[in-house]
Amino acid sequence: MSEPIVWLTIFILSIFVGIEVISKVSSTLHTPLMSGANAIHGIILLGAILVTGSTDNNLALVVGLIAIVLAAVNMVGGFMVTDRMLQMFVRKPVKKTAATDGSGETK
Repeated sequence: MSEPIVWLTIFILSIFVGIEVISKVSSTLHTPLMSGANAIHGIILLGAILVTGSTDNNLALVVGLIAIVLAAVNMVGGFMVTDRMLQMFVRKPVKKTAATDGSGETK
């Protein structure tokens, strides 16, 4: 079997395994998993910056810059989604109403 077919087979199988693993995660674990994914995206961004900074090839420079932009957008978007998810768990303050007597004046 040729090497590209082996890599394609591994890629397709990893897609199926990823879908099965993600679909089994309970909803209470999504926020911690998103935070972990954001940390991984930060590492990817750092790696893209390091690799792009050390290249002499113009094509590699363009691809690296595209990778940096996409990784930064992905990381910032992930933090924004995580922040919105965490805001769903914040309790809203209860408004205190003033007690009134029969005359309409507050005590």
